[in-house]
Amino acid sequence: MASIDLDKVLDKAWADKGLPEILSAPVAALKGVSDRDGELLQQAFGVKTVADLADLKYVRWAQALAALNVPTK
Repeated sequence: MASIDLDKVLDKAWADKGLPEILSAPVAALKGVSDRDGELLQQAFGVKTVADLADLKYVRWAQALAALNVPTK
């Protein structure tokens, strides 16, 4: 089972919220993402929530490419 330290990835105001509320939160709920960043993501990709960002095909493509980059010995 996967786990994550919410204090490390969310702004303080969101760290004690449940997962459904976090997923429906604006992307600015993520630590390091400003309100302006959220506006730009919405303008560029239609991303409004944390769930939208996670489902963005470009994010998934980048994650898949990074997963393929397994260092060789």
